[in-house]
Amino acid sequence: MPTDLEPFYRRLTSILEPYGRRLHVTAQTPTEYGVDVAPEPERDPTTWFGGVRLGKRYVSYYLMPVYVDPSLAETISPELRGRMQGKSCFNFTKVDEGLFAELDSLTRASFERTAGDPTWGAAKRVEHGMAHRRAGSALESER
Repeated sequence: MPTDLEPFYRRLTSILEPYGRRLHVTAQTPTEYGVDVAPEPERDPTTWFGGVRLGKRYVSYYLMPVYVDPSLAETISPELRGRMQGKSCFNFTKVDEGLFAELDSLTRASFERTAGDPTWGAAKRVEHGMAHRRAGSALESER
């Protein structure tokens, strides 16, 4: 599926790849790249860190810590916020190095916030009242 969006996909994937080397790569195809903070047997929706997806009309960059920790979202510029769809997805149809640099910094801050801890996402969801069924209930029962 060669498209004119492939260079944008490769560029956005290059932002996330360094964290894939430190965490766990969950998808690595010509159209998807995903990273999780937990190894395969320990994964649940609260452990997904981020991903890049090549679509037909745009390239999506997902960064879950932005959804789970609203203080990260507070740092997003109006320009990058204009690329947001939902609470953790940024869509691009062209390379914008200024926005990509900001996304790189936001990804770094997200990684530093999670510190690669698989329980971070569940703990933040419990803290903000949006716990995932399995992970959040397990965490709440430990309290």
